[in-house]
Amino acid sequence: MMLRVQEICKQQGITMQDLAKRMGVTYQALYAAVSGNPTIGKLGEIAKALGVGITDLLNEDKEENAITCPHCGKKIKLEKGE
Repeated sequence: MMLRVQEICKQQGITMQDLAKRMGVTYQALYAAVSGNPTIGKLGEIAKALGVGITDLLNEDKEENAITCPHCGKKIKLEKGE
């Protein structure tokens, strides 16, 4: 499973170091979070700092309207309104 944090940072014209500063954490802590198995709380903090939703951070398959769970790797189908 791959989070889209770096992709979103690039779209916003910021670096991962900039994002870490926004979050009040070190770059190493941020990198460890996005490279490992982040908690839903950590995903929420990252999403808030980027101004996006948590689901935007996940590798989303738009054609299937599904996301990949950051913990188990299973595809989760999203229903309308989620």
